[in-house]
Amino acid sequence: MTVTLADVAARARVSPATVSRVLNGNYPVAASTRERVLRAVDDLDYVLNGPASSLAAATSDLVGILVNDIADPFFGIMAGAAQTQIGGPGDGSGRAGGEKLAVICNTGGSPERELTYLTLLQRQRAAAVVLTGGAVEYPAHQAAMAAKLARLADAGTRIVFCGRPPLPEGDALVAALAFDNRGGGRRLTEHLIALGHRRIGYVAGPPERTTTRHRLEGHREALRGAGLDTDPADEERLTVHGPYDRRSGYEATLEILRREPGVTAVVAANDTVALGACAAVRDQGLRIPQDISVAGFDDLPFSVDAVPALTTVRLPLFEAGARAGRLAMGKENPPPGGIATIAAELMIRGSTAPPRVG
Repeated sequence: MTVTLADVAARARVSPATVSRVLNGNYPVAASTRERVLRAVDDLDYVLNGPASSLAAATSDLVGILVNDIADPFFGIMAGAAQTQIGGPGDGSGRAGGEKLAVICNTGGSPERELTYLTLLQRQRAAAVVLTGGAVEYPAHQAAMAAKLARLADAGTRIVFCGRPPLPEGDALVAALAFDNRGGGRRLTEHLIALGHRRIGYVAGPPERTTTRHRLEGHREALRGAGLDTDPADEERLTVHGPYDRRSGYEATLEILRREPGVTAVVAANDTVALGACAAVRDQGLRIPQDISVAGFDDLPFSVDAVPALTTVRLPLFEAGARAGRLAMGKENPPPGGIATIAAELMIRGSTAPPRVG
């Protein structure tokens, strides 16, 4: 049932005129009253109507692209690629054609900000929403996301996941483009094992993220396949979690080397983390890869320019982002079942090699 302005007024114990003043921001309202009205709006999930009630079911020319951190190339590449399909050049006349206005929403990795942006996009009647990167696996957040996305879809908004798997519950998606993080993680560790590495440290991302879990699962599948995971406590000792940033890679690698001086390789959660790992290895007076091999994930543009060049797993970030943009615009048909798994490619470079024995 559609929530009305009168419903919000009753919930906030004010007049409909007061609700209208708060939402339009065109008249002074006491702070306590304003807070009460906004709380009622959130509780009831009220969506402010458009310019006219006859347009209530219409969508706007707005497309939201949610990212954790636009300064991170992983997200910047996907968002930029999506925008080429959403707000690309028209006919050169300066007139708008079929393009939409792409708005980047930087969540900072906060589940609360993610929901807030979706609410704001719902109020703006966004034509589409593209959500990039790994999802938070807290059950309460997943339930809130499923409910929010269902309401957006009901209002005509296209929902596309780019680089993240679909939610456990909820069928509001146009499409989910999920990277094969598990397979990529497995192949990367298999490469190190084939080189003769047996003591492999792992710098993981935040434990609540799907990307973290899938990459770590792939790593451990490779260890199990080689018979190297006989002691779960040992497995945990060689794994350190942290944010997806350089500082985390540096500090976690130092911790791994402290816990297990016999480590001969370190796998990092992503390429940025791997740069921190490389710096930590060098600061300990060790050489890459003669003493310790280091590997990353994503194949971000700088990885090939590291010294030595970084062995990593390539994800087609630009291609995935562009495809997500086309799906958001209705320019491309969704994959069968709405879900597509995007392959990851192992890129073997100079940061991995020794110690082969025998």
